[in-house]
Amino acid sequence: MSEILYNEIPSLDLSDFTDGDPNKKAQFVKKLGEAYQNIGFVAIKNHGLTQELQDQLYASIKAFFGLDDAIKSNYERPEIGYQRGYTGKGKEHAKGRNTGDLKEFYHVGQELSNIADTDPLKKDYPPNVWPEEVPEFKQTALEVFRIIEAAGKSMLQAIALYLELEENYFEDKVLHGNSILRPIHYFPIENPADVPSDAVRAAEHGDINLITLLMGASADGLQVLRKDGQWIPITALPEQLVVNVGDMLERLTNKKLKSTIHRVVNPPREKMNNSRYSIPFFMHPRSDMDLTCLESCVDDESPKGFADATAGEFLEERLRELGLRK
Repeated sequence: MSEILYNEIPSLDLSDFTDGDPNKKAQFVKKLGEAYQNIGFVAIKNHGLTQELQDQLYASIKAFFGLDDAIKSNYERPEIGYQRGYTGKGKEHAKGRNTGDLKEFYHVGQELSNIADTDPLKKDYPPNVWPEEVPEFKQTALEVFRIIEAAGKSMLQAIALYLELEENYFEDKVLHGNSILRPIHYFPIENPADVPSDAVRAAEHGDINLITLLMGASADGLQVLRKDGQWIPITALPEQLVVNVGDMLERLTNKKLKSTIHRVVNPPREKMNNSRYSIPFFMHPRSDMDLTCLESCVDDESPKGFADATAGEFLEERLRELGLRK
């Protein structure tokens, strides 16, 4: 396959995949696979998430992050690796770095009441943590979680077809998967001299999960590293979600699909005192999913590049690298 150097990420219409037209569906799969082999990112529209619901969620998270740090810290759960509730400023750093990112965030996972008691995963998931000070956050966040998860399942169906797998290959692997909705606040810096000189909003990294679905951020700053070493800016239009390949999917496909390095750069010095908000949805499989490279992605030209591991084992390793698990 010829290499393509994009100046911006491709835009696709998810309804082309879901509306029942076989020709449109096939074209969607082809374009998605081409983008994921080259840059690892696309923007999609007609994903099911309304602007009204996005606005409601942004209003809720702005209200929460506007609370005093002492109040927010009541919702931290370090004993579970911060996998639910609040994570304070600078506590996460990129793999290979020690300087914390200039951000704080909140984790919402699978709601236990939606998981059958017979599912063995139920005992492994901690309950969600909900801030008393922003009561509307719970309902809005869970609704957004449900809608984006459904869009993610459609994207995984298209990915499966591109990989010449059965369309529902991922369905049982992501049923009640360990997915995370993460509202992020890149907090204002009144005096840049107060933070380490190498501190950034989000240092360059790849995502851990299968795919990430990101609703439009409140400000510019997201950049993606192209194959030729060039950083290109990414801005989702209001009606779009940006969807990128994560490390688990890259691992499963033996790097056929690319988990592209990306970052959130600091704004110009005169704008450092402004907040930036962002809400990614990290779509994880069940922890027992086997991430062993697909046989169809391994050959003499592309020998197997990863040791066998489950999704749970890989996640634990990465959480330790990020400083969230001791």
